[in-house]
Parts: sequence; structure tokens; C-alpha cells
Amino acid sequence: MGISRKDVPPDFSAPTMAPRTPEAQRVWQEMNRTWWQSHPMRYDWNQRIEHREFSKEFYEEVDRRFFTNASEYMPWKRIPFDSLINFDRLRTEDVLEVGVGNGSHAALLASHARSFVGIDLTEYAVTSTAARLKSFALPGTVVQMDAEQMSFPDRSFDFVWSWGVIHHSSDTRMILREIARVLRPGGRAVTMVYHRSAWNYYVMGGLIHGIVRGRLFRTRSVHKTVQLQTDGALARYYSTAEWRALAEEFFDVDDIRVFGPKAELVPLPAGRAKQAAMTLLPAAVARFFTNTCRWGTFLVSSLSTQS
Repeated sequence: MGISRKDVPPDFSAPTMAPRTPEAQRVWQEMNRTWWQSHPMRYDWNQRIEHREFSKEFYEEVDRRFFTNASEYMPWKRIPFDSLINFDRLRTEDVLEVGVGNGSHAALLASHARSFVGIDLTEYAVTSTAARLKSFALPGTVVQMDAEQMSFPDRSFDFVWSWGVIHHSSDTRMILREIARVLRPGGRAVTMVYHRSAWNYYVMGGLIHGIVRGRLFRTRSVHKTVQLQTDGALARYYSTAEWRALAEEFFDVDDIRVFGPKAELVPLPAGRAKQAAMTLLPAAVARFFTNTCRWGTFLVSSLSTQS
């Protein structure tokens, strides 16, 4: 988050809006692809990564930043994200990741799965994640593909993982339908999309950040203000009820949880003051508000094929 300038589709006018025409869908997806190609997920918003891009050191620094942040809101027992992923079970499963970014999750999945395939809309993500797998001698395939129209045969995978991706696509519902199609009977999927709570969306996103940056006065809209300062050409924010209703069109919803980093609780701009405040805020206290009280931005659902 914290995007300084971008173009948002002018007809994307509500937090969970879908495109109304095939042309709007095409335009939105091209804007989405262009944005992520130009702004890959490197976790270098506040501090540049000095290592050579696509080197082992580059990937290790990306992982250090990402997993350090994730440990605040989701501590793990053995492996990052093991509260959501059964890594032991993956050894007999074919795994698909939708949206690979710079490959932090791809490396975890590929090192444990029977087989791994990652897809992404952008050339950058495919190039980077494929280079990561090769650099660390990890098995797996990474291909450029639109998740709204996957080219895989029906029932190709046992487990699908997607972290912070499908809410950016032109039509999130189409991706859910495709995930359901490529999953085998008894298959599972875990997805993270953005959560719309009173705190993170209206208070922090719309009012506090909107007023500090002057955007709310210009847009006169919480939705437009949030879109201007979040990542992606567009980003949907779902309530728990909205997401459950959408997911239940294609899956049995086994679990829905909310997470969020402690930075979401500190209404200060990035800098030393914010970092100092975050250091003083115990992670357990932050998790009470972001996770237990459901103030956080990450809406995580565990899904299974419909019986």
C-alpha cells in the first residue's frame, strides 16, 4: 500500500464491483497487468533492496522482509504459513499457485509438494519466480497465464494457493470458478483477499490517510480515496458476508479468518515515528485487534470442493 500516483478504472465505482461488459473486463485486466508489471511486489516501498535483482541475496532479502512482517500477525510453528498450509500433506499433492509475485510462497510450496505450478499475469513475476526456483534448485514450473481463463484441464490439482491476488483481477468471480474447475474432488484452496472493516477501510483508509494526504477532499469518496492509496490498478475489499456468499457459489467454505500487520493500527505516515510506535506495540496486542476483533485487511478463506 501507499501508492503515490496511479490510474484507477473510472467505472470501478464500488468496493466489490464486477465489470459490466466484456470490454470493461478487458480494459480492467490490461490495466491490472500493466500496473503489476511496473510495480512488482518487492517489499521495497520504504527501503530499497541493494542486492542485484534475481540474485540469491535479493530473494533472501525479499523473504526476510515479507516473513518478518507475516510473523507479526501469523506466527508459525515450523514453517511460515503452516497454520494455513498442511506442508506434510503436500508431499502427495499437485499444487497450483495463482499469482506468484517474487516467489516467496512458490519456494515454500515447491520445496514440499509432489509437483508445483505457478501462474501470473505478468512477465516480470514469471521471470523472477522461475529464476528463484532455478537459483535454489527447486522443482516446479512457472508460466504466464490469466487466472480468469486457465488453460489447465479440469481436475488438474489437489491444492490451490493464492495470497493477495484475485481481488485485483478484473473479475474475481471468474477466477473462483476456474479454481473450482481445476481442483480435483476433495481438493482444497486457500485464498487471501482484502477485507473491508470499519477500522481499516473507513477510518484508516478513507478518513485518516485520506485527510492526511488530501485525497478525500479531492475525491469526496471513501472508495476512490482507498483505491488511490492501495496497490494494483483496482482492489476489491470484501466484508466477510460478501466473500462467503461469493465463495459459496463454487466451494464449501471451511473457514474464514482475518489477519493484519500491526502497521494498520498505527495512524502515522511511514517513517521513524511510525516504526518507533510499532516497536512499542506488542505483536500479541496487535493481533487481538487485527485478528480477533477482525480489524485487519487480510481476509483468508479455506475452501474445499463442493460435495
